[in-house]
Amino acid sequence: MDTTASEQPSSTETVTVRNRRPQKKQQKGSEDGDKRSKLMETDEHERLHPTAGDEPVAKCANAGETKPKEIGERNASDQEADDRFSVSIRLQFNAATVVLFLLSFLTRFYRITHPRGVVFDEIHFGKFVSLYLKNTFYFDQHPPLGKLLIAGAAGAVGYSGSFEFPKIGSEYDATVPILALRFVPALCGSLLAPIVYSILRQVKLGQGISILGGLLIILDNALLTHSRFILMESMLLFFAALGILTVLKFLQAEPFSVRWWTLGSIASASLTAAVCVKFVGFYSYLLAMYMIGRHVWMELPDRRKTNAYILLKVIAKATLILAVSGAVYVGCFYVHFATLYKAGPHDNVMTSAFQASLEGGLASITKGQPLRVQHGSQITLKHTHGRVCWLHSHTHVYPIKYKDGRGSSHQQQVTCYGFKDVNNWWIVKRPNKDSLMVDDEPDYIEHGDVVQLVHGVTSRALNSHDVASAMSPLCQEVSCYIDYNISMSANLLWRVEILNGKESKNKWHAITSQVRLVHVNTTAALKYTGEQLPDWGFNQFEVAADRRQQTIDTIWNVEEHRYTQHKDKKDVLNKLLTTEMIPTEPTKLSFWSKFSELQLKMLLHADKLESHMYSSEPHEWPLMDKGIAYWIDGESNAQVHLLGNLVIWYSATLAILLYVAFMVFYLIRRRREQYDLAPAEWDRFRLGGEIFLAGYLIHYLPYLFVERTLFLYNYLPALLFKVLLLCFVLDHCQLALRKFVKQPRLVLGIYRAIVMGWFAGVVYFFQRYSVLSYGTTTLSADDVLELRLKDTWDLIVHKP
Repeated sequence: MDTTASEQPSSTETVTVRNRRPQKKQQKGSEDGDKRSKLMETDEHERLHPTAGDEPVAKCANAGETKPKEIGERNASDQEADDRFSVSIRLQFNAATVVLFLLSFLTRFYRITHPRGVVFDEIHFGKFVSLYLKNTFYFDQHPPLGKLLIAGAAGAVGYSGSFEFPKIGSEYDATVPILALRFVPALCGSLLAPIVYSILRQVKLGQGISILGGLLIILDNALLTHSRFILMESMLLFFAALGILTVLKFLQAEPFSVRWWTLGSIASASLTAAVCVKFVGFYSYLLAMYMIGRHVWMELPDRRKTNAYILLKVIAKATLILAVSGAVYVGCFYVHFATLYKAGPHDNVMTSAFQASLEGGLASITKGQPLRVQHGSQITLKHTHGRVCWLHSHTHVYPIKYKDGRGSSHQQQVTCYGFKDVNNWWIVKRPNKDSLMVDDEPDYIEHGDVVQLVHGVTSRALNSHDVASAMSPLCQEVSCYIDYNISMSANLLWRVEILNGKESKNKWHAITSQVRLVHVNTTAALKYTGEQLPDWGFNQFEVAADRRQQTIDTIWNVEEHRYTQHKDKKDVLNKLLTTEMIPTEPTKLSFWSKFSELQLKMLLHADKLESHMYSSEPHEWPLMDKGIAYWIDGESNAQVHLLGNLVIWYSATLAILLYVAFMVFYLIRRRREQYDLAPAEWDRFRLGGEIFLAGYLIHYLPYLFVERTLFLYNYLPALLFKVLLLCFVLDHCQLALRKFVKQPRLVLGIYRAIVMGWFAGVVYFFQRYSVLSYGTTTLSADDVLELRLKDTWDLIVHKP
């Protein structure tokens, strides 16, 4: 890890590669005391500046006197010519970062293969890893980088993906490389502590308080637990922290230098990688943009820099960040699609065209079916985007009155059903034709044509009228028309609008054409509303007609397709042979088509769990009111339970209040023209505190507005910045005591004793509750109850 100017490296290794021509011996010069070499920095033209005491001395052959200046210039000239062919690589290791990494590594990898069973969300991420290794497509609401990294580690040791991860607690068989599967999260968790140390050093905190920050990361039980299993959070935190660290270095580097471009690229790649692990990594990306924007804003008053220079610098930063971020994000999905080319259990989430592009996918199911839709076509209509379901009807009718007193048409129900069913079939019919059979001369349907859709089983036509829908009163009810001999007439005409008609020359094609069906009489579009019908609708999803046509839920596509013919079988066969068919091989779908579709699906298919016994609310997180049971041994009360270090969490929450109090105090004092802090101290107080406090708020506040089910682990990114802020406040308290106390030496001694006692409490709590992180200790019922400090902690007592 990198160090600041006040640190000294513990060891430095320099490797220089030069051309093999005779060289003059040169002396090492002393470097400027204010310059420090950086970790892994490559300098192709390193200059050596000899001092007077080290200048070589030679005698002139003719005059018999020394000429050190002349000889020194000649040596410098030789060095300059020689450096054109040299590459220097300097590696610098700081003892603090090495020790922090080793301590973290030991805690994360200690008995990492235990438990030898599925732990909590390993049931999901383990399945995804296995599908990668079998090249089978899967769908997840988050980007794939974390799963790809774990799959790469598992595949490197020969794992074939044979284990199915059936349920939490299932024992791994001998073919599962547990260490390889848990290696990447544990390694990322091990690297987090030295990165935190380097971040604190980068904002000019002392070495002691920076080491303390790294130790707090190591000694937090929640971070330990999440680093030991096939889970995403440790990778998310690693990439986010690395990105913030390199952004800090990037902002301090010389603009447009090689180092500046390199750090900017690493920062952009790291922050984008965090997004590629989980979308919530975008909050870290947003924080980095705030930091860069703040830096630009602080530069504006500097009149030494021209407007053109500042503008050029901003454009260069934006171009670099966007280019690198785009390449990393798109490249991640390119590898994802290249790996997953076989059809799998999740591909029905995707459009029919996407499914047909997979090996063994929809193309094998619809093999030999006609391509173009015409009068007499029997079709199933799939909701293209969002929830997977098919247009469906059955003999049951809408109730005469709903619970709110509104009346219905009492017509036959039309719904969206999430399973393949015979009641999903519809027949396309021209309004001016009575027969439902395909004509001898094909009557193809095109963009703008008006059709009727007749339900295949009940033979009733799709209908809509000016009656409020059951669950969405602002939309019209959609039904299959029953003639009750009353004044409500049939409105059965629907206009076909092909949204991607350029690809098919406005012809209605099965699978690929995305269509919108617009009711002719009312101009309302057939829509999946997302509302679930009550028991009278068998809990299927509501279909209505909406005059707001331009919504994604009004888009449908034909999935299965066949022609209606009641003739001799030979005639049917001949007709099929002369009809343009859907390819029996996987269809070609471009990477960009797949990429754009998957982005949309991930946004639309966010998990919406109704409830979970271990779910929690954001207001419960800062004080850790509720944990999560991850695993319990079937033979004893040994268990893995997600709980943080209570001392750290409560102290960090208090640190937020203290920082805000300090800020308010200083602002009021400065308003009264009382400047307690020197300009450099004030700038450091604002910079570090604003970054860490902003990081905490950006990662925490959005969850207050999220409606889906949440868990304690959602708080871990915010916790990272809260710990950073805690260290910053501890350091500032020392400064405040030195400035404002009359006997600072005595008070500082007391303060440091208190901090040492507090840290002893951190270590004790970590040791006491590590049994819930490792799950290796057999616990009695009394032991479990003693660990339950809060009534809201749902620790499990499995055995008395």
